[in-house]
This record gives sequence, C-alpha cells and structure tokens, in this order.
Amino acid sequence: MKTLQIKASTHEYEVVLGEGIRHKIPALLEKEYQSILIITDDQVSDYYLEDVRQSFTGGQHVHTAVVPSGEASKSMECYELLLDACTTHQLDRRSLIIALGGGMIGDLAGFTASTYLRGVDYIQVPTTILAHDSSVGGKVAINHTRGKNLIGSFYNPQKVVYDLETIATLSRKEIRSGYGEVIKHAFLSDGNWLDSLLDLSLDTLTSAQLEEDLYKGIQVKASIVEKDEKEADIRQYLNLGHTLAHAVESELGYGKVTHGEAVALGLLYALKLSSRNSSKDLRVKDYVTWMRVNHYPLNILDDLDAEKLVERMKWDKKTIGRQINFVLLDGVGHPYVQAMDDSVLLNELKCVIEEVGNG
Repeated sequence: MKTLQIKASTHEYEVVLGEGIRHKIPALLEKEYQSILIITDDQVSDYYLEDVRQSFTGGQHVHTAVVPSGEASKSMECYELLLDACTTHQLDRRSLIIALGGGMIGDLAGFTASTYLRGVDYIQVPTTILAHDSSVGGKVAINHTRGKNLIGSFYNPQKVVYDLETIATLSRKEIRSGYGEVIKHAFLSDGNWLDSLLDLSLDTLTSAQLEEDLYKGIQVKASIVEKDEKEADIRQYLNLGHTLAHAVESELGYGKVTHGEAVALGLLYALKLSSRNSSKDLRVKDYVTWMRVNHYPLNILDDLDAEKLVERMKWDKKTIGRQINFVLLDGVGHPYVQAMDDSVLLNELKCVIEEVGNG
C-alpha cells in the first residue's frame, strides 16, 4: 500500500493506493460517521457497491444513491436527485458522502457534498485510471449545456481511497481514457517518464507499471495544487489539453467521447500551438504515433466544425474578455499560459483536423 499526503488550505488529506482496500474503508477514516450516503453509477454499482457498503459493520446507517453512468449525469437534474436523497435520509453535518466511481461521480458527489448544508465530509473512492487526476485537488462541478464544469466549487475530500483492484474491470476504452491524463502529467513534468509512455502499448500494460504511473501522476498534481489550490496561477497548467477537450465534449454532446480521449486530442492541439513558439522538441510526431498505436479516436475531428469549436473554447474558464488563454509548453516540463487570437486558433485547428482527422 502506498500513501501520499496532500496539503490543502482547509486540511491535509491522504491518498491511499492499494489492492482490496475498498473492503477496509472504515479503518482508513480518521472520524466515525453514523450516517453515510454512497453515491455511484449503475455500472460501478454492479461490481463494488456491496463491497463498500458491507465494509461498514459498526451499526452505521448506510444509504445508497445510483445515477446513470456517463458524463450526461453531471447535470442539474441528477444533482437535485442527490440533494433529495440527502434530505430523505436526513444526513446532517456529521454525515459522510462516499463518491464511488470515476471522474463523473467524483465531481457530482463532491459538488453535492460541498453544497448540502453548506458542506459535509466526503471521500473519493475512484474506480478508473482517469480519476487519479480528478479525485485529487478538490475541484468539483456539474456541467451546463454551454460548457463543461461551469457550475462548481473547490471542496477537498477527507481522503482518497484508490483500490487498484477496481481497474481490472475497466474496458480498453476506459484505459485509453485514463492514459490521456497520465501522459498529460508526463508532458508537464518529466521527459524520461514521457519517453517510457511513448513506447507503451496499452495492450501490454502491466499492473506494476499502472501503479507506478498512477503514483507519479498524483505526485505531479499534488505538487501543483499545493502551491495554487484555487487556480489563481500555476494550477492552470493542469488544464493542458483541456481547452479544446471540453469544447469537443460539449459540441459532440456529453458522453459521446470519453474525457480522457478528448484530452488526448486537446493535448495534440496544444503541442501544435506550442510548436509555433518553441524551438524545443515536443515529441509531436512520436505522440501522434502513440495515439494511433493505442487507437485514440482521431477521426472524430472529421465530424466537427473548427469555427464552432473555437466559439466553444471561449466558454473555457481561463477565457477573459472573450480572449482564450491557452496552456502551452516551452519544452517538456515547462508549461506557461498565453492569450491566443481566434485566427491563430482557427488556422491551427484546421491544420490538425486535416493532418490527423482521417487517422
């Protein structure tokens, strides 16, 4: 079992990684709770809901709420249903919400916890690779029809319990999605790590490499959010690839492409933009090869209009005065933020679509 300590402004909390620890959640908590609400989705519930529920054997009142799987559940409608569940089960300020699932559940359950009674404790119990990123750092949100994560807050969990056994039930698509965020962390931090990932076929991924990659990814995120918890400065770097990714997700309709696959596409676009201003080797050709080897859906760009995507990007949270601020790289491990003109964004996006859209 591995642990990392995250130093947030409100409190410190621990990320615990290990196998089978979903069965031991009460022993990992610093507090005792009499009322608990486990929030999950209708796919994860079939595998792990009972494991987590039955881990509480001390006479606690354990309730469950299950929402449909997929990004479309990060909605006002599901948020309202979860608030109804909180009131129905009479959760109070000494209750605990457990977010059992991937990034969607973490965001939705975390946002519910942050707003119900002006905030109750919650923990993250991620079940996807992708959630190694979203479960750490305290950003929780739901979507609006005009953009992803437009309604949200900063609210840190009491703990992150990452049971690596849950990864065994992931589809190839979800593994691919998760590594869209993993490789983003490598581009932000470490050329040697990036080299090893660019040589990786996800079909041959071992549990040992997965654990190492997850640990490194969480370390990268922790090192940034501890310095800038509320995205006033360097935390924006974690949005590398996300400006276009969120636009693609919104334009296609939430759930039509996984978040990590969209991030992988957005990362390619950010690398292309970065190459306009940097003489450093950003490994763009190697990255495109890696995406093709691992079957990232480059062809979805064929179905999207570049001008509409640029307009969508103006709803990005980094946009100020309708001018889009992009996270770029001046070499691996050297991110920065720069305001970009619409014409530059549009021309480069058209080039990317033409170059890789038929891949």
